[in-house]
Amino acid sequence: MEDLDSAVVLGMAAQAPDGIVIIDGEGLIRYWNRGAERIFGFAADDVDGRSLDVIIPEKHRKRHWDGFQEAMDRGSSKYGEADLLNVPALAADGRKLSIEFSVVLLPAPDGSTYCGAVIRDVTARRERERELMRRRAEATV
Repeated sequence: MEDLDSAVVLGMAAQAPDGIVIIDGEGLIRYWNRGAERIFGFAADDVDGRSLDVIIPEKHRKRHWDGFQEAMDRGSSKYGEADLLNVPALAADGRKLSIEFSVVLLPAPDGSTYCGAVIRDVTARRERERELMRRRAEATV
């Protein structure tokens, strides 16, 4: 495969319809693309350097940060390349979202580690699935 100019690769990441978010080892947001802006409603400038807690519902934060710290200490995620994680999230306006994401640890040249995620909003699909299950349950009663 021909090597692409890094500007082309960065342009793809910036314009991807899925959210691409990168946080540092402290859990601070360091990259937030247009897809993440669309999904969560926060402009990149508004979340740059802020904790990922801005999108994590409070009741899920401890579990998230415990898992994050384990992965950072281990230097690898327990999730494989093909794993899609499903979790609740928060939008800027307070709406609850359902998101799917894949995660990868990204070693930096200085020895630090970043964590990257590719995120998709599946809220509408999850609502349709719940409605279908509700209708099936009513039909069997």
